[in-house]
Amino acid sequence: MATTVQTPATKAAKRIPMTSTRKTALVAGVFYLITFVSIPTLALYGPVKNHRDWILGSGSHTGVLVGGFLEVIVALAGIGTAVTLYPVVKRQNEGFALGFVTARVLEAAMIFTGVISLLSLVTLRQDLGGTAGANAASLVTTGASHVAIYNWTFLLSQSLMPGINALLLGSLMYRSRLVPRIIPVMGLIGGPLLIIAVFATLFGQHSSLTGLAVLPVIPVAAWEFSLGVWLAFKGFKPSPITAEMDAASTPPAYRGAAV
Repeated sequence: MATTVQTPATKAAKRIPMTSTRKTALVAGVFYLITFVSIPTLALYGPVKNHRDWILGSGSHTGVLVGGFLEVIVALAGIGTAVTLYPVVKRQNEGFALGFVTARVLEAAMIFTGVISLLSLVTLRQDLGGTAGANAASLVTTGASHVAIYNWTFLLSQSLMPGINALLLGSLMYRSRLVPRIIPVMGLIGGPLLIIAVFATLFGQHSSLTGLAVLPVIPVAAWEFSLGVWLAFKGFKPSPITAEMDAASTPPAYRGAAV
């Protein structure tokens, strides 16, 4: 009976490890999906944003704390997407890749600023303990200012920056063909529209764009979600970039083995 000799090469071929680029895609995809955990904040922040006298109350503020925690996670995950993808996309265009990392860090910094404004409001509410006295009017004004800070930082961080990120990363993904081109196309279409809508709001034209201002959010959100899903479950498409990175990171014993 013939026997098969198990050489190091044949053993390596049977247990080829996950490639470097596949690991990078998986981590980046997971980070992108994590950035969607802040969606519940739209409801969690409702009481503090919709009631000017919230600071004078004495009810539960758990929703604000949970919302702040979720947004901190989003900020960190956003940085994670940029740091993870940078070694890959810089091979397409280092300037755009560095701009993407910078934009993500700036976005995270503004998210933290907004969270701090609401958490400070929680602290003031706790210190008051439901007793405001003669200072009620000034406290309501203080609370309104904290909410205004959050609203403006949200507009600049989680509305404007995703549009800029879509242009930067979308261009890199479209040109490198690391993912199906339909995915970055959604970002390249929605990004400029979202930026225009944000600046229209900044200059006081939002009243004429009621309903329409929300539309650019849809393709940008679809771009980020589909990118996260594709990277997490499919990985990068074969390209000169991935071939170069995998060749540099693959041990000699695994080179030439079929995946």
